[in-house]
Amino acid sequence: MEAATPKTITVLGTGLLGAAIAERLISRGHAVTVWNRSQERLAPLVALGAQPAPTPQQAVAASKLVITVLSDGPTTQAVLLEQAADALAGRLVLQVATIAPSESVGLERDLAVLGAAFLETPVLGSRPEALQGNLQVMVGGEATALERALPVLRELDPAPKPLGPVGAATHTKLALNQLIASLTHSFSLALHGVQAAGVEVEAFMAILRASALHAPTFDKKLAKELAGDYSNPNFPTAHLRKDLNLFVEAARAQGLDVQGLSGLQSLLQRATAAGLDGLDYSALHALTGAPQLEAEV
Repeated sequence: MEAATPKTITVLGTGLLGAAIAERLISRGHAVTVWNRSQERLAPLVALGAQPAPTPQQAVAASKLVITVLSDGPTTQAVLLEQAADALAGRLVLQVATIAPSESVGLERDLAVLGAAFLETPVLGSRPEALQGNLQVMVGGEATALERALPVLRELDPAPKPLGPVGAATHTKLALNQLIASLTHSFSLALHGVQAAGVEVEAFMAILRASALHAPTFDKKLAKELAGDYSNPNFPTAHLRKDLNLFVEAARAQGLDVQGLSGLQSLLQRATAAGLDGLDYSALHALTGAPQLEAEV
């Protein structure tokens, strides 16, 4: 794929995903300004050619297109609406972080008052997919804003997925992340169960892989779960817990019965005390086993 015409782009938030998005855009020839609350995290991107900004306002002022990849909805609101508000007029904001649909709708409204356009652009995928330009980008917002954003979004996903007005993409993202949590939990229980019964793991997996029950994520996380090694996360357990809680909140607002997820929410709450929050989300496997199994991992 040929690079788009070089653009000047600001990225607010350079955690795992934000840094990968910035790196991808730099590699595609764009001029990227970066800001992060912890300024030391900017150093690797500066070494690649990014321009660091000391404040969100200065970062936003540097570009007409702003990508936010901040930790949550309240942080995103504070950075944009309080710290960068005076620089937002005429900007197009692409909001990548997983936040509540109501927060996304509120951001569109509040940014419009400040003269800025808004798209919610949550993604499926993590650092490896971002670096390769193979994220799945979901888009909620006005068609005119999407037309402006497409050349940059196509650097991250060859075919961004427009889903409707603001709120639609965020609901979709939360639905997908609920599946991540539920599939990981159900597979973990199944794996512990067959192991406790003395069944060879590969015998179990052969049956599973040949069935309609198989999901690729099971194989993707199997080695981590068998080894009890959840280091080098692309998506940490704390983020999975946050996103599951957001899904439950949004689903309740839609009148859905989410009682079946309450146990999984409680399980993920235990991750903090167990020291698993910063590890790969498959670390919930360390919580689903019998106490003697947890001790082994």
